[in-house]
Amino acid sequence: MMIKWFSVLLSLMVVFGSAQSKKTSKVAKPAAAKPALVKINHEIPALIPQIRNGLFGFVNQQGKIVIKPEYSNVGFFTEDCNLLNSENAKVRKFGSSNYASVRRQGVDFRIDMSGKRVYQYKEADLAKCPFVFMKQRFHAYVRRGFYGIIEQPHFRNEDDYQSYVIYPQYQYLHILEGDNLDSPMIVASQNDRFGVIDINNNVVIPFEYSDIKRNYSWKLAKLFEVSKDGVNYFFIDAKNKGY
Repeated sequence: MMIKWFSVLLSLMVVFGSAQSKKTSKVAKPAAAKPALVKINHEIPALIPQIRNGLFGFVNQQGKIVIKPEYSNVGFFTEDCNLLNSENAKVRKFGSSNYASVRRQGVDFRIDMSGKRVYQYKEADLAKCPFVFMKQRFHAYVRRGFYGIIEQPHFRNEDDYQSYVIYPQYQYLHILEGDNLDSPMIVASQNDRFGVIDINNNVVIPFEYSDIKRNYSWKLAKLFEVSKDGVNYFFIDAKNKGY
């Protein structure tokens, strides 16, 4: 009788072990992106800051509010090197690009992509970011009141048209900081309106804005922060689509 029960038990163990083996041998499929975070334009973030009634929240690329406007200031979902290099190992994960920095009622937090406040900034946690200087290849140059672009090593004579990358012809030019020093985006002003040109003097963003901020939005998110009236600002991508 004992031999019979042992045989049954052994059979069950073999079947159970086989089932477990089949179960664990399956390769888990990567989780699909939540509908709210699906990207149409893969060059820009899934979530974009937007201000409504004086407070900031985040919308997705379809313009739907994902994180409600309740903050006095927000940043993009980007790395925070102060946290990434923190001596407190437990908070380093909050320095990744899975989180964004926000300010609510004077207090600074990191939030996740669901809008949950997961970390409150503490001075003791913050490391110093290493300073990295990137020398720009191109520079703005003013001649007779007009702005152009030069490349310093090749600039010889301001009277020589060929010395310029872009001959002075604009009311204003500002080279935005970005990852590609050879092909920067340039905020330009013409006929009292702002647009964006590239280093080959091609118009990227039409001259239809009263202002374009000279900040890090292009470097961080491939977006330009623009205004039609000089008061209300919003983001556009390189195809002039607003968010």
